[in-house]
Amino acid sequence: MSLDRRHFLAASASLATLSALGTARAATAPHRFTHGAFEISVVSDGYLALPTAALAGDAPAEARAAALKSAGQTGEQYQSPTNCTLIRAGRELILIDAGSGAHFMPSAGKLTENLEAVGIAREAITQIVFTHGHPDHLWGLVDELDDLAFPNARYVAGAAEWDFWHGANAERGLPSERAGFVTGARRSFARIKDKVTMVKAGDDIVPGIRVFDTRGHTQGHFSLEITGGDGLIVGGDALTHPVISFAHPDWRPASDHEPEVAIATRRKLLERLATDRTRLIGFHLPFPGTGIVERNGTAYRFAALS
Repeated sequence: MSLDRRHFLAASASLATLSALGTARAATAPHRFTHGAFEISVVSDGYLALPTAALAGDAPAEARAAALKSAGQTGEQYQSPTNCTLIRAGRELILIDAGSGAHFMPSAGKLTENLEAVGIAREAITQIVFTHGHPDHLWGLVDELDDLAFPNARYVAGAAEWDFWHGANAERGLPSERAGFVTGARRSFARIKDKVTMVKAGDDIVPGIRVFDTRGHTQGHFSLEITGGDGLIVGGDALTHPVISFAHPDWRPASDHEPEVAIATRRKLLERLATDRTRLIGFHLPFPGTGIVERNGTAYRFAALS
């Protein structure tokens, strides 16, 4: 019996895990619901371990501490969930963002195993739509062997986002420790340059799933609106924290490339969500990241829905 390199590494990793832990770690089951003509699954890619100071470094210290405490975050690091959205639209199986893959953080990169645990093969994904080019959304494009993780997929990226990461000013506004984001984005995008379709605000991915502009977190960040019922928005990283993004939309997370633009985007999106009572899926909100936005005095709050 012969083993190819992928199966050998998979078997070795499984044995190492069993040896270290004594038992296999259970996969996180997707959260599923129907929305209009679409079947929606929110699939965990794990979580990121991030410094709490990066959430709002310029905020008043006491106010920031109170906001973090209300979110159950009192240490120097917090766990930021990473929630990928999978949409079945007729014969299409559309993945919104590809997660971190094997080369970013050990706590993330769990998307494919969580899909396969419920019988969704990587080969079944027909489209992958990237809201933006940060590692936790893009680097899962490839697997641990640097092969395309979803070999039969077509790819969709924002034209403005693609141009930003390939432009001469891509590192402008990024902390020095994140310079590798540019290298990683260019390396990842190079793998799909012959398979990618560029879109802009107002374009449809398929009928009923439309791109709209939520720039600021990155220069070309977009979100998706899905028709049916009161509507559904897959927000990417437009709103990233269950308390700060809603109660303090004017605070500046370190991850925003264009802070002032991001603030304006948050305020506009929050007002729309609160007015229309549209359901939101947030990539970094507590799994499964689904809920609605309610007004709370002069600001807002996130009300989770299961």
